[in-house]
Amino acid sequence: MKNPLLLISLMAALGAAPALAQETTAQTPAPEAETTEATTEAAPEGTQEGAETSGNGLDLGEAAAPQGPQTYLKATHGDWQIECIELADRDDICQMQQLLLDAAGSPVAKAEIVKLANGGQAVAAGTIAVPLETALREKLTIAVDGNNARKYEYSFCSQIGCISQVGFTAQDIASFKAGAKATLTLVPALAPGQKVQVEMSLTGFTAAYNEVSALTQ
Repeated sequence: MKNPLLLISLMAALGAAPALAQETTAQTPAPEAETTEATTEAAPEGTQEGAETSGNGLDLGEAAAPQGPQTYLKATHGDWQIECIELADRDDICQMQQLLLDAAGSPVAKAEIVKLANGGQAVAAGTIAVPLETALREKLTIAVDGNNARKYEYSFCSQIGCISQVGFTAQDIASFKAGAKATLTLVPALAPGQKVQVEMSLTGFTAAYNEVSALTQ
């Protein structure tokens, strides 16, 4: 798979991008002439075959064809979901993901992981999205069940947040499979003396990772 980090960044953007609202302009119908005989109305000029009308000549519109690559939910394993990009000229590409919530249940971060076919020392690639107002110099810390904490650089920031693109080794994946939860620690830019910790559940991680791995082969 070429440039997998760019791919999962694209999937993140597709998943976070707001839907565009479609605008429709109402047309004012001309007054109907009174008649005592039943008449058959012709379809308005320019109306495409298959388009619905309201009965008084107004075009109600029809569904537009989807634009660009589309994502869909393929499966759910515990607290992990498998999301895929539908491609026309090749097999769909899938990743596992989880939305991370704070104690109040509000979204704080998002974790996405994709299996690498030939990644070398890194067997999987991860994209972690955190809020924009994060102190980037403090790095992102990930620890499994409070052990073996590792720090990762932030790669860039965009409209969806600040992104850390990381590589996970076979040992990292084994820790995720054996663990109960991973703790992500970040530092707010406006409160550099504080630390924010967000839990990433590992329930269903093994099943989700195994399915993503099978889809990557």
